[in-house]
Amino acid sequence: MAKEHEDNRPVAERIAANLRELIMSGEWEPGMKLPTTDVLISRHDASNVTIQRALNILKAEGLLRGQKGSGVYVRDRAPLTIQPASFMAPSDDGQPYRWVSEATKRSQRGTNRIIRVAPVIPPRRVREVLGLADDGEAILRSRIGLLDDEPAELVDSYYPAELAHGTRLADRRKIPGGSPTLLAEMGYPPREQEDEVSARPATTREFVSLELPADIPVIEVFRVVYSNDRRPIEVTTLAKSAHLFKMGYHLPVH
Repeated sequence: MAKEHEDNRPVAERIAANLRELIMSGEWEPGMKLPTTDVLISRHDASNVTIQRALNILKAEGLLRGQKGSGVYVRDRAPLTIQPASFMAPSDDGQPYRWVSEATKRSQRGTNRIIRVAPVIPPRRVREVLGLADDGEAILRSRIGLLDDEPAELVDSYYPAELAHGTRLADRRKIPGGSPTLLAEMGYPPREQEDEVSARPATTREFVSLELPADIPVIEVFRVVYSNDRRPIEVTTLAKSAHLFKMGYHLPVH
């Protein structure tokens, strides 16, 4: 008989994980004052030192904040649920990129910081989707999406070189209305989007670019956008901090 799997993490990390779930699920609402230390000690059958270590882990992640002379509180902002389908369609005439307009609906300010635009040999899985040889090139547009001036996502988008060369896709300037609008204007309207979502530890690049406060995992999305005849016109990898964001999908049942 196989040995039962046990949680061998330090007790403080286990308690922090359980408290983290209460925050991420909304069971503990933004701004809520935590139970007293004595209550937490009793509830988790742990020492004061262990409880303080657990709370400090969550404070370092930005999930909790201490208020001198008052207590410990849940951060004021709930995890934000992003609906990926909201960003697929071209923007309406004269309207900004949907990253900006969707942020405005949530009373936030959405902006983008372009990091790099260049021809590159993309990662293997991108080459496979685009049908490129091992030394085949694509145009990379790398950016950081910001919400209220704080980094929210690190995005690398790849476009077929023959499609992107000589267009704004290969230009470092921002694209009015975003890439979906430009692609539609070029005769390649986005028709379908496939997302592969996973969670993993952050790379150094992600840790720095997203200004992560601690060793927090990221949500990774590998996205393929297709145009007419299921031609792949954009392959994107993006990373978001898992303690600030959730991915939301609405799928009709046929």
